[in-house]
Amino acid sequence: MNDTSGRRDFLKLGMAGLATAGVLATVDAQKAAAQAASDSVLRTVLDRGKLIVGTGSTNAPWHFENDAGELVGMDITMGRILAKGLFDDATKVEFVMQDPAQRIPNVTTNKVDITIQFMTMTAQRSQLINFSRPYYVEGVALLTLPTAENKTFDKLLAGGSATRISILQNVDAESSVHYALPQAQVLQIDTQANVLQALESKRADAAAVDLSTVRWLASRNPDKYFDAGKSWYSMLYGAALRQGDLDWLTFVNQTFTIAMFGHESALYDAAFKDYFGQEPPARHPGFPVI
Repeated sequence: MNDTSGRRDFLKLGMAGLATAGVLATVDAQKAAAQAASDSVLRTVLDRGKLIVGTGSTNAPWHFENDAGELVGMDITMGRILAKGLFDDATKVEFVMQDPAQRIPNVTTNKVDITIQFMTMTAQRSQLINFSRPYYVEGVALLTLPTAENKTFDKLLAGGSATRISILQNVDAESSVHYALPQAQVLQIDTQANVLQALESKRADAAAVDLSTVRWLASRNPDKYFDAGKSWYSMLYGAALRQGDLDWLTFVNQTFTIAMFGHESALYDAAFKDYFGQEPPARHPGFPVI
């Protein structure tokens, strides 16, 4: 059979015929494990029957407890996406609560299979662990009050030196704000809660916080917060994995890619809309843009 006739026969089968022929049959987990290297985390997880994810529980919209006491958030969804890919069951995952300082050590010492904990990808961290492909692009954004006259970025920019921006105190605070608002007054404040309180009390015209925080607060509390419509300083969030394990890294990357850009996007899309108040961009068959 030449390639052309083989393709014709393949197309004639149709989806129902392919399923009947077993072409679309799901790979058995134990058979999949046999294909992985004996020392791979992929094989360990499949043999164990559940995934162990290191994460947190106090940072909405990434990982937090809902009103029912359930652990939810975008990071949690990414863990469930992996469990679904591993076992066709999104519940076969155990979440281990860890301090942010343990995100790398717990991976390198095999206390967790993977860390999914809003971890910014950097060259320095990549010397210690492998990062998955990014699953979110974070940034700095401006949160304002919906009743304020200067609630949009254009109005804040036009305000020049009269515009006051609250931001968490750090060495890059001044330069970060002045990248977008060169003349603004920068109010460096000790805690994130107090950064928001400065906005709410109108000591600041806007709060410079993470883009994900702006979208979470503005979508959940539209009568209290407003997205000024400006973000900058892109940072990539990725999952952390042990180095030297190509089978596990490849599986995680492919599963994330399928969930974000392929045919199994239901979990990712629902979480993106729920936690960020936005519909993910439409995926169009044809040229791959991933």
